Amino acid sequence: MTSTSTSTSTLTISVMVPTYRRPADLKRCLAALRAQARPADEVLVVARPEDEATHRALETELAENNPFELRVIETGLGGQVAALNRGLDAARSDIVAITDDDAAPRADWLARIDEAFSRDPALGALGGRDWVFERGALLDGERSEVGIIRRTGKICGNHHLGVGAPRTVSLLKGANMIYRRSAVGGLRFDTRLRGKGAQPCNDLSFSLSVRRTGWKMVYDPRVAVDHFPAERFDDNGRDAQTLGALSDTAYNLHLVLREHLSPVARHAAWYWYAAIGTRAMPGLAHTLLALARTRNIACWTRYRAMRRGAHDARRDAQHEPAAYALAMRGRADGAKAA
Repeated sequence: MTSTSTSTSTLTISVMVPTYRRPADLKRCLAALRAQARPADEVLVVARPEDEATHRALETELAENNPFELRVIETGLGGQVAALNRGLDAARSDIVAITDDDAAPRADWLARIDEAFSRDPALGALGGRDWVFERGALLDGERSEVGIIRRTGKICGNHHLGVGAPRTVSLLKGANMIYRRSAVGGLRFDTRLRGKGAQPCNDLSFSLSVRRTGWKMVYDPRVAVDHFPAERFDDNGRDAQTLGALSDTAYNLHLVLREHLSPVARHAAWYWYAAIGTRAMPGLAHTLLALARTRNIACWTRYRAMRRGAHDARRDAQHEPAAYALAMRGRADGAKAA
């Protein structure tokens, strides 16, 4: 795939950047978007109305010589899901490219996006590598296994370490995910997801919903952004999560898995996360090992918080309509009306 700016494509591209209290990071992101070989048709910055620092910074950005239409979209609700849904509602282009305010797309990002979607009309979603810099150091490495769910239900993201040729995947990462608007249709990010800010697993939920409609989803590591994970202003901190945030993360994960996995697979995932789990979401085995190593009862408290969230998700999944089901119902009703 080339990355030149010359193209016969007729596709239009909206870039969506949800932001909250990170004016310096947002400035870097918008500078990277101004430097694109293929400019965006519009850039939507989705911000909360009470975020005064961001709005002051945007006054300066609006006065810049932008090669795109810069639109400021306000969301009246907190949380990333509300911001993403507000951006989807406002986007006017054929392609919606979503990135984080603490990311900086590389100069050929939009050119590669344009070419990928122009070349393959069956492509509904595209993701790429986010080169993560933590405390100034690049988290370098190589993984061929990217964007899949194993039979146990374990999520193998690795989007920040993916190498090799473009390949079909099952899920994308929020810092670098791009959708054809006709593939999204009436789908929106799941408002059932818990959390005061980041609302973990919203990207997992949405990408699985789009893929479930039958569109192709591809990961290409050359569609790249640099990612500088910034501070979060909620209880789901990058370095320290509250028990409530841990419970919310487990709730969101299990809600998504119950919606999108087969009955057999969702039961396998339920018992795997309870018995084994991962370092980030430890099951009983990981918890007992941590207790033996640290003698810290907080390990057991964390485990109980996550199981509480998992049980809440199993309960709610039986009674609340899923985002995917609601969207499909809306499409069916629209088809009948036509």
